[in-house]
Amino acid sequence: QVTLLGDLLHTGHSWKGLDKMRGLRKRSAVSFLGALVVCLLLMNLYIEDRYVLEGDKQLIRETATHQLSPERSVHTLKALSNFSGSINISYRSLAGTPLPRKRYLTIGLSSVKRKKGNYLLETIKSIFEQSSYEELQEIAVVVQLADFDSAWCEGVAQDISQRFAHHIIAGRLTVIHVPEEYYPVLDGLKRNYNDPEDRVKFRSKQNVDYAFLLNFCASLSDYYVMLEDDVRCSKNFLTAVKKVITSREGSYWVTLEFSKLGYIGKLYHSHDLPRLARFLLMFYQEMPCDWLLIHFRGLLAQKEAIRFKPSLFQHMGYYSSYKGAENKLKDDDFEEEPFDIPDNPPANLHTNMNVFENYEASKAYSSVDEYFWGKAPSAGDFYAVVFERPTKVTRIKVVTGTEDRQTDILHHGALEVAEKALGGTKGRQCTAYLRLGEFRNGHFEVAGVEHKVLFDINCMRILVTKPQKEWLIIRSISVWTSQT
Repeated sequence: QVTLLGDLLHTGHSWKGLDKMRGLRKRSAVSFLGALVVCLLLMNLYIEDRYVLEGDKQLIRETATHQLSPERSVHTLKALSNFSGSINISYRSLAGTPLPRKRYLTIGLSSVKRKKGNYLLETIKSIFEQSSYEELQEIAVVVQLADFDSAWCEGVAQDISQRFAHHIIAGRLTVIHVPEEYYPVLDGLKRNYNDPEDRVKFRSKQNVDYAFLLNFCASLSDYYVMLEDDVRCSKNFLTAVKKVITSREGSYWVTLEFSKLGYIGKLYHSHDLPRLARFLLMFYQEMPCDWLLIHFRGLLAQKEAIRFKPSLFQHMGYYSSYKGAENKLKDDDFEEEPFDIPDNPPANLHTNMNVFENYEASKAYSSVDEYFWGKAPSAGDFYAVVFERPTKVTRIKVVTGTEDRQTDILHHGALEVAEKALGGTKGRQCTAYLRLGEFRNGHFEVAGVEHKVLFDINCMRILVTKPQKEWLIIRSISVWTSQT
């Protein structure tokens, strides 16, 4: 029932991409059937290192493609379901010790010696400087120095200890190292994708580095986010992350993404880290880590990426850790200064409009780069947000249409709120709505709602007041609440 071949139609959101998406649907079906019929992958018990359990010794030999066999994915999922314990590794502590008190978020960094440039200290500095005193009490930072040059590791650990002594004493910064003897064979690996041998060795070791880091961090906090060692953080990024997590209450997710680059800003539940660590070890020589991450969330039934904008983390390094090559990649969705992320309290969402394909109502009520898309609405059609509990709302903003479909806006509509919801847990709805205002050019925004409405709001709805021939895209619905 679980497959790694996610529905490719979900990756396109513009009108221009619809024809391509239909083509992709056909090609994805063909590739899926082909994979099932051909079954090219061979099982081979390859890993024999002492840190891997018998159940872990499953490496798949595959052709030069970054797809794992759908048939094998089922076996891999069953194996992962049993991976609940930590890997038996002796970590060497170079600085600091995590406090026994569990934090909200652990931030993991893995770093090796670079031929050109070194950004690790600036990355650590950004994490701490961009966090408030209250936020610092809820985070733990773990730096893994993953180079086999022990003298380099000792020197960097000393630099970190001198520069961030206060955070080490406070128990929120730890520096670790895993001895080379715990690593699997890194020479003579498979040359997938025609990568040169040194490139294969670099990315394979990186997978093992990350696996060891994840394994160490599994019990330190409720959530875990991976950063690279050349990253700049946005102001109060933890508060933004907490808002997003709260907005996803009741929904299933494996990975939330706060950057579109590589292995930057990928958030996990800490209880998934042991399985992810073992997954990276199982396939360490197969493909780069960012590809493996896509397969991991697919195995755990999250088909599509859930990425939030604006991005909270930015790549700042100019030289790559691989051979000192230039790496000028930047995330153009990153915003460093404080930005106003909505609270969007948990709610049930429903509409009586004719929904186009998979652009369902839930996709408008978050900061995910998705939207609701309905066919030409009639007067009286609505999109309703029913909060799980009465909420003191301070501000509401609704944006319709997109840059590609500027005519698919709400041409004639209003936003209304109500106090009491009737019905059971499912299918709750309100009556006696109060109108807050009309849409103008497809947009609606109102502040000071708590002064205009003398009750806590249970429901709000977008009401179509006149029929329109154009379809309707609700790009985003943002709700701010008072912290009472």
